[in-house]
Amino acid sequence: MDQKSEQAEADGKSGGKLLNFGQLWPYADLLLIGVANTLLIMLICGVLGLAMAIVLAELRRSGPKWLRWLISAYVEVIRDTPFLVQLFFIYFGLPGLGLRIEAWNAAAIALTLNAGAYFTEIIRAGLEATPSGQLEAARALGLTKFQSFIKVVLPPAMGRVYTPLVSQFVLLFLGSAVISQISVEELTYQAHFIESRTFRSFEVYIVVTILYIATSYACRLGLLRLSPWLFPWSSVRR
Repeated sequence: MDQKSEQAEADGKSGGKLLNFGQLWPYADLLLIGVANTLLIMLICGVLGLAMAIVLAELRRSGPKWLRWLISAYVEVIRDTPFLVQLFFIYFGLPGLGLRIEAWNAAAIALTLNAGAYFTEIIRAGLEATPSGQLEAARALGLTKFQSFIKVVLPPAMGRVYTPLVSQFVLLFLGSAVISQISVEELTYQAHFIESRTFRSFEVYIVVTILYIATSYACRLGLLRLSPWLFPWSSVRR
């Protein structure tokens, strides 16, 4: 153990009653890296999950019966099992079948599949709220089924459910803390690492809690403020 770690351990054991946030300052860069990695994971997995959900929601609404059943089964399996189990199945379970996946990739797959299931249900609710007359009018104008969906059905449907989608993005950001269990270097992983070096558990997790609150609030506020630009015709409030 190096001199810095020995001193931190001694300070943590001898001065436990006194708060000492100064010991965390040398690790500020790790906390910032953790926040950046968590935001990156949220963005990548959120966008992929959203794209997948748009396709699945429409197929679940209007696809063949057997396909609707498969999509419903996927959504229910994801929603009825803990995310930690899903993550461990991909990272620890699949290697039993000869399929080894790196920790970051396993986390991205698990988060995308998890987010996709919840996004699917949210978007399906928006699609089903679309008046049938709009689709009939689009078809009467000569638009194909695909063009009608992209230009007429999807935009207002997304506007109707934009607020729940934003909330789900924030939940994805917060839920990503679980991937620290497979050593993905997001914010919670960095918190564990810093706590193991400084032995200042209270100070570390107070700072990390504040970072989670501030970042999730900023993400929610920023995404909601995009709504008038994305959906100028909708009633989504900032």
